[in-house]
Amino acid sequence: MESSIRLLACLACVLPTGECLLLSLAHARLTQPAPLSGSPAQRWSMQVPAEVSAAAGDAAVLPCTFTHPHRHYDGPLTAIWRAGEPYAGPQVFRCAAARGSELCQTALSLHGRFRLLGNPRRNDLSLRVERLALADDRRYFCRVEFAGDVHDRYESRHGVRLHVTAAPRIINISVLPGPAHAFRAFCTAEGEPPPALAWSGPALGNGSAAAAVPSSGQGHGHLVTAELPALNHDGRYTCTAANSLGRSEASVYLFRFHGASGASTVALLLGALGLKALLLLGVLAAGVARRRAEHLNTPDTPPRSQAQESNYENLSQMNPRSPPAAMCSP
Repeated sequence: MESSIRLLACLACVLPTGECLLLSLAHARLTQPAPLSGSPAQRWSMQVPAEVSAAAGDAAVLPCTFTHPHRHYDGPLTAIWRAGEPYAGPQVFRCAAARGSELCQTALSLHGRFRLLGNPRRNDLSLRVERLALADDRRYFCRVEFAGDVHDRYESRHGVRLHVTAAPRIINISVLPGPAHAFRAFCTAEGEPPPALAWSGPALGNGSAAAAVPSSGQGHGHLVTAELPALNHDGRYTCTAANSLGRSEASVYLFRFHGASGASTVALLLGALGLKALLLLGVLAAGVARRRAEHLNTPDTPPRSQAQESNYENLSQMNPRSPPAAMCSP
């Protein structure tokens, strides 16, 4: 074999330059070492899509398959899904399978919305997420652990992004006092894609532009807030949120009290309080007078008859037919 290669190389020297290059490449391919016998046919790896998209309220499936260096493994294993970041993110799902069993018994399912679809014995860790919310919009990482060697475990480094879409929804609209007796209006909405906000109202026209800024805080990139810095007229102010999936609106009303000056207002309040006090005293006096009149008009009770104790009167009322009583002189 080696002599044939030398002959080929010598012939290449007398041939044109292009053919010499071709034979040199062929010579390089012939001299590559063959793979060593007994080396593993596959190693640890994870296969996940870059992104999965679903609408809020629906369900989504996060695919994840893996390979491992063992020809066959039927020992205990654990399947894990994390959210946010690999290795250190909070677990949202975990299940464990006993030796020789294809049933992975669920040990953790955040809010009961995560369910394993795949079979870890067949290298499938696919997960189903129910009742999606905008808070579920983040990256997820699958992991498998075999019992035994510390190196018999693997986790996806890049994970799969779950993109949750939602039509806009206004979650807060309010009017707050500002400096110099002025008022400001705020409108906060959520949605994905983040909605554009617009105000309409007195002297603003329809769909007046309002500066919408993302709300502060992690995990709230789907929230936006728009402010009207000064409300100069009374009436109805409407905030409209819109994105490619729909629109939503809500309104707030502003009615200010246009009274007299401060001193006049205080005088009016004191006068009203004094009038109420006088009326109350009049009602009390009338009640007292009525009770006195009722007491004076009550008729006297006739005198109660008393028992007669005179012996004379008792004797005079005796039956005349009875014999006279004996009289004894001293």
